[in-house]
Amino acid sequence: MPLDVLPTDTYQQFKIRRGFFRLNGSTILPGGVNFSIYSSGATSCELILFKNNAKEPFATIPFPPNYRLGNVFAMIVFDLDYENIEYGFRIDGKYNIRKGDIYDKSKILLDPYAKMVSGRNEWGVLPDKNNIFQYRSKVAINDFELETDPPITTAQNDLIIYEAHLRGFTQHKSSGVKHRGTYAGFIEKIPYLKELGVNAVEFLPIFEFDENEDVINNTVRYDSKGNRLLNYWGYNPISFFAPKASYAASGKYSMQIYELKNLIKELHKNEIRVILDVVFNHTAEGDKRGPYISYKGIDNKAYYILGPNGEYYNFSGCGNTLNCNNPIVRQMILNCLRHWISEYHIDGFRFDLASILGRNQDGSPMSNPPLLELLAYDPLLNNTLLIAEAWDAGGLYQVGTFPSYGRWAEWNGHYRDDVRHFLRGDLGYAKAFTARLTGSEDIYNPAYRGHYASINFVTCHDGFTLWDLFSYNEKHNEENGWNNTDGTNDNISWNCGEEGATSNVEILKLRRKMVRNAAAILLCSIGTPMILAGDEFCNSQFGNNNAYCQDNEISWLDWSLLEKNKSIFEFYKSLIAFRKQHPVFSRSCEETPKDYPAVSLHGVEPWNFDYSYTNRIVCVLLTGKTRDGRDDFIYICVNSHWENHRLHLPALPDNHPWKLVINTDFEDKSFIDENERPDVYHIGIIPPRSVLVYNAII
Repeated sequence: MPLDVLPTDTYQQFKIRRGFFRLNGSTILPGGVNFSIYSSGATSCELILFKNNAKEPFATIPFPPNYRLGNVFAMIVFDLDYENIEYGFRIDGKYNIRKGDIYDKSKILLDPYAKMVSGRNEWGVLPDKNNIFQYRSKVAINDFELETDPPITTAQNDLIIYEAHLRGFTQHKSSGVKHRGTYAGFIEKIPYLKELGVNAVEFLPIFEFDENEDVINNTVRYDSKGNRLLNYWGYNPISFFAPKASYAASGKYSMQIYELKNLIKELHKNEIRVILDVVFNHTAEGDKRGPYISYKGIDNKAYYILGPNGEYYNFSGCGNTLNCNNPIVRQMILNCLRHWISEYHIDGFRFDLASILGRNQDGSPMSNPPLLELLAYDPLLNNTLLIAEAWDAGGLYQVGTFPSYGRWAEWNGHYRDDVRHFLRGDLGYAKAFTARLTGSEDIYNPAYRGHYASINFVTCHDGFTLWDLFSYNEKHNEENGWNNTDGTNDNISWNCGEEGATSNVEILKLRRKMVRNAAAILLCSIGTPMILAGDEFCNSQFGNNNAYCQDNEISWLDWSLLEKNKSIFEFYKSLIAFRKQHPVFSRSCEETPKDYPAVSLHGVEPWNFDYSYTNRIVCVLLTGKTRDGRDDFIYICVNSHWENHRLHLPALPDNHPWKLVINTDFEDKSFIDENERPDVYHIGIIPPRSVLVYNAII
């Protein structure tokens, strides 16, 4: 055994030695475990050891003074039964709120680098208030290797992203899976995703978070049906490195790492990339009223952006703001992302409220944020997708101006809004809508950002589902407990004539058409499309546009709707296949047919776009090459008017006919079978509130 992993000291019954300072958290070594933690203001540090699930610790081991180097404490403890222990730290130091120092030696703190967390292994179980240590660090054993996990080579341009809540995807009884609401349950639905055709899944947060946080005055909240309200979405971080234990069917046995890795491996086997929604903008510790869990007691003024009197700046809207451009925090975030890609083979990250990552330590926006630059150029993240939600709750909105370094893509909020306005028939949006349909080059310079920068979406977890977008004029968030004051009021929605559920056949028919319109536009737009899980079979949240606290039928996908709305699912499926067949949508080939530009704008007359305020008809011609080198022409026509219009189509070489591929006015055959597509030469009729797509391959 090497000399540097042999014990040199004894404390009580424990053999110990000075540890490795460059390691973070807990690391298994031959014969022992290395424990390391940083704190700039600590005067002392103790390692606290518990048996699994024990109320009281069985050992407290202080770090001797020579076990500290700079601001890092490191110690190796030998002969530990590390599979059956939990650990934390007690840190002592100054207490001066105005200067940001709030050390409290009575608190046992979670390791910020913990790779596995226990203590809350079952979803929604209320914490035991008599438990002195709620979230407990565990030593992770990395014996589930992903060496045979095949690399996914799908280019970012060719992704079709599917945003899903891990629990809500299978928690409803209609899901039919054995282990509902878990990583294992999600595996059972992979054949469904494969059939649909998506090639990337973007999970809402799956690291350890506190779902029991949604309280008022420390009182558990319930809705009118008796459902307990929780922090269901997961934007309430506890530990950035650890997968959520209660999302694992085997979580109570501390097998969450294995179960999640198995899910990722199975997704990759099916050529589906995995993107994680990460929340490096705040933590569950909240403001001065919140608990000590980890960061507050370790180094409050390093981990959080504080005001001149020690108060918490709240650019996240959640009580505190992570101090992302502090060098210590910056390095932790980088180490965290490296951990997820190296240990779990994660393919990309979507950064919640990413504008906070560009704020200075005083809260001001930076022109060249070190963290964003560091992530963009990190060699281990070179092939990793970086997606920014380019705004925050402090009023910073950076869609199109987010510091990208040629690497970052963005959730395109302008795409969502402009498409909704135009589809609804609002005046004055034809030009903006056309820009969104053709890649938002007015926002993202393709010479610098390429054709992948815009993540296009009409709906996401935050807001109405697609069915609700055309079923409600107003939000209906009464069950959230805030008297319907939470959630945005500006939904750019339209109920098609009657609010909410209806038996009116004509209204239901129109709603289904509007869903098809939105789907056709999304999947025929240049940029990377993102679909909200359940939109493909008209899942509803019953008008709730802020279902963050609803762990019930409001948020869970109702799989019985898949059979009811089978034609919508088949339409999505055909659209996705159509998109994959035509590289013109991803602009992966810059070559175009002779005498035809890659993108051109048209109206009811070809080559004559109507820029007037009252225009409700947009036509776009996309050209390029098929994968076998033939000329490919796609003509997209959108009519948001409530009357039909006569169209003249642009002429093709040698008077070649167009084939009508999509007509959303058709209820069941909106996507026309290849052998049934009619020839169209020069004239077509576009029905009211409809989308037509023509194709010609020469």
